[in-house]
Amino acid sequence: MMRSGMLQILFSLFLFSSCGSDDGGIEVGPREDDPTTPPVTGLSYYGADLSYVNEMEDCGATYYNADGDAQDPFEIFQQAGTNLVRVRLWHNAEWTDYSDLEDAKQTISRAKALGMNVLLDFHYSDDWADPAKQEIPAAWADQIDNTQALTQLLYDYTYETLEHLSEENLLPEMVQVGNEINGMMLQQGELEWPIDWNRNSALINSGIQAVRDASSDFSKEIEVMLHIAQPENALWWFEQATDAGVTDYDWIGLSYYPIWSEYNLDNVGDAFKTLVDTYSKQLMVVETAYPFTMENNDPANNILNNDALISGYPASQQGQLNYLLELGAVISEAGGAGLVYWEPAWVSTGCSTQWGQGSHWDNATLFDHSNKATLALSFYNGAKED
Repeated sequence: MMRSGMLQILFSLFLFSSCGSDDGGIEVGPREDDPTTPPVTGLSYYGADLSYVNEMEDCGATYYNADGDAQDPFEIFQQAGTNLVRVRLWHNAEWTDYSDLEDAKQTISRAKALGMNVLLDFHYSDDWADPAKQEIPAAWADQIDNTQALTQLLYDYTYETLEHLSEENLLPEMVQVGNEINGMMLQQGELEWPIDWNRNSALINSGIQAVRDASSDFSKEIEVMLHIAQPENALWWFEQATDAGVTDYDWIGLSYYPIWSEYNLDNVGDAFKTLVDTYSKQLMVVETAYPFTMENNDPANNILNNDALISGYPASQQGQLNYLLELGAVISEAGGAGLVYWEPAWVSTGCSTQWGQGSHWDNATLFDHSNKATLALSFYNGAKED
């Protein structure tokens, strides 16, 4: 997630405070139309990244629907209209029991049991991969300077993962070949610039080929997504990638957080449209979020502070919903096809992250501090209408 990426986001914990009022001192203006009826048409996917749910439930979290009744969170999203669940996958994260293949399988199974499509997000790392960090899996580190060996390792891992999922009837409908791959994939420590596109294109194309081969071998249509953090970075990245021969993908995936972007809601559609028109690919914002409050619910400071607020969109449940409605409309008008909310269920619990006890996202989930669904879940009604 950040400048946008997740890890970059988490680095921001040490820069951002979570104090402030619920309205953040901004002007609050009511919508003239019905605020619970999404004016979004044309989107194919209304998604949620539910990678944290298994862990949060193990940590004691109970989720409540809009009526205040305890309910399976996957059911809450599915009944709201969610039709795509995004799932992250780390290679061998020894520091956690989650987001490994077994945990991802549980998430995929829960989503598919309710008829939702799945977007599997390969990080190709043992930890968070993002625009500031693309750390090679420890098991591959001795081959870091051997591009040919790395391409084979990446291919085999991708193909064998999908093969395993096929054996359990859990193949995803989409695969991300990397997470926020603004920088060159499979590096150690500080990212190397400029990108070595001979190396980088070989790695990306090997992952794409593994997905294509698995799709053919297992008789399952699986679409390929390449994911970049922030639309301004996607503009130069996809130009360079195309020049380097990276063209066989179906989706442009973006992280879009206004706090870390050069674009606001008034002009970000221009970047979306440029990407769609230039590359003739489908486009989806696969990470975004907006706070419903500025209150912090635990010792883990919130990442989205007052600087994340947009004039006219207060830190309230209505403001959160209006942000999603507006962004969804902008994506659709630009020719894009989907929006995924990043970590709507990362609620506060007694468990700890690598950075503190609780959740660094509890003010930007789609559940309030009592774990009751916020008004913003009605954004997903658009999937029913479409």
